[in-house]
Amino acid sequence: MKRITQFVLTDILRNRIIIGYAVLMAVLSWTVFNMEDSGNKGVLTMLNTVLLVVPLVSILFSTIYIYNSSEFIELLLSQPVKRHQIWVSLFLGLSLSFVTAFVIAVGLPLFLFAPLWQACLLLLTGCLVSVIFVAIAFLSAIFSRDKAKGIGISILLWLYFALLFDGLVLFIIFQFSDYPIEKPMVLLSATSPLDLARILNLLQIDASAMMGYTGAIFKDYFGTGAGFVLAIVVLVLWAVLPFWWSLRIFKRKDL
Repeated sequence: MKRITQFVLTDILRNRIIIGYAVLMAVLSWTVFNMEDSGNKGVLTMLNTVLLVVPLVSILFSTIYIYNSSEFIELLLSQPVKRHQIWVSLFLGLSLSFVTAFVIAVGLPLFLFAPLWQACLLLLTGCLVSVIFVAIAFLSAIFSRDKAKGIGISILLWLYFALLFDGLVLFIIFQFSDYPIEKPMVLLSATSPLDLARILNLLQIDASAMMGYTGAIFKDYFGTGAGFVLAIVVLVLWAVLPFWWSLRIFKRKDL
């Protein structure tokens, strides 16, 4: 399993798309922090960029890579290698490559210009978002043998989490504005990894005041040490559960 992971990791890190992705994120990071007059504003701008670009590239590239590696996977299945080892190796290789590219591209400007704790948190959530959307890509790809359909599912999932979910939240707030829905909104935020990652970072740069009473509710839940740990655990579950589901399907699926 270790050799398969190393092969996938080195193969992806040499891919021009991954190199271009790292260069793009590095250029955006240096540009943002050189244009903003404070580290907090730079972190806020980078947060929006990370939550839009990172999941899109992670889910699309991973989905396409899995489909393009179908012959390689079939070759491995003909060898004395267990199915779960193959699937886990592919996942680790893809996840580590995206995490490596993200940390190299964004890490240095973050630690140079942003406050230490905010830089560490944005780097952590960016890495978790990368792994989460790689896991979602595995689930999308294993559901359908048709490449176009699998890529379409991945794009729709990214659209939902990155754009449509916020619209859904606003719709619920307007429809039930006469009711005390602040606490249910905390539970609703846990159903979107991007929304949860955004809230965690906003709380650390004291932007929760811009969110009114709802922001105060979020601060009560996620602003404490226990709430922060719980939020990180939920994000980890967002990475583990989709991959575990895809692994169960892969073990049974006739390729």
